Amino acid sequence: MKELFGDKRILVTGGTGSVGREIVNNLLRYEPEVIRILDINEKGHIEMMQNLKGYSNVRFFLGDIRDKERLARAMEEIDIVFHTASLKDVFSCEYNPFEAIKTNVNGTQNLIDVALDQEVEKVVFTSSDKAVNPYNVMGATKLLAERLITAANFYKGSRRTIFFSVRFGNILGSGGSVLTLFIKQIQIGGPVNLTDPRMTRFVLTMPQAIDLLFRTVKIAKGGEIFIFKMPALRVFDLAEVIIEEFSNYYKFNKDKIEIKIIGRKPGEKLHEELMAEEEIERSFETEDMFIILPEISESMHISDFWQANAKPGQSKNYKSSNANILTKLEIENILYKSGLLQFLEKNLDKKEGIRE
Repeated sequence: MKELFGDKRILVTGGTGSVGREIVNNLLRYEPEVIRILDINEKGHIEMMQNLKGYSNVRFFLGDIRDKERLARAMEEIDIVFHTASLKDVFSCEYNPFEAIKTNVNGTQNLIDVALDQEVEKVVFTSSDKAVNPYNVMGATKLLAERLITAANFYKGSRRTIFFSVRFGNILGSGGSVLTLFIKQIQIGGPVNLTDPRMTRFVLTMPQAIDLLFRTVKIAKGGEIFIFKMPALRVFDLAEVIIEEFSNYYKFNKDKIEIKIIGRKPGEKLHEELMAEEEIERSFETEDMFIILPEISESMHISDFWQANAKPGQSKNYKSSNANILTKLEIENILYKSGLLQFLEKNLDKKEGIRE
């Protein structure tokens, strides 16, 4: 990774978000020439400036990916772009679909245009499993952004830029995480609200997400969608684990905290998928990830590369309803092994809950 990122000039869009912050913090270990953080969140910028004030190679750009001129200035002489800026909340996007399109679709198109103008070396787009057979606006915009990123490889001409996507499931502990919501509800004695007891989700930890991102920057040839092989869990089981872990902290009897079923919100799917049926036919896999190749025929050279480095996709565990479902003990072990529960406990305030 030092060879990959050392002395490079890197831009992280959405850099004050939970994933963006982790990207920046991990990149600093490899001593890049500069990391530029582009985000519209002024409060997030101020907090990161305080946390990273000892680093002379970090630059803060207050701006929006909807603003192509600002994006162009932020991307001057950049080598690698991590594109994490987007509207991610399913419920918000359902009620604000025009805004979701402006950011997730038009903003991605702006980024592609500017990256080509600047002849950036690599652009990685962080997508979501909600882009597969999308049922909601957020997933639909993520799917279209994925298609834009893949298609950019075929109209770039002789420019060196390669574009590719990484498709995540639910990152445990990320911004807006259900974990924080559950804990805040436990803090007041419940109930813990759950939309549907049958709901399942693919999950991964933040370290796993960052590791996948960084590895794909090294191996991508252009146009791929990379997917980590994630386990799935029942959200009901996750709620029970969090109740067991935090009820005593707030001096409540865990048996007295109710799990209340409130019904699915607009846009919520019962189960998620990692790949669509049509994508499986052009997928490859390694021990820990799936690689979906672009459908456009000009990508045959990419196919040749992956045929030599991975086997054709055969796994059937691409739906959260029939994937390897974690037990409650396994969920607890993952949360502790990743350090997430320790982090949450350390940052708890018995009166105010999670510190923002």
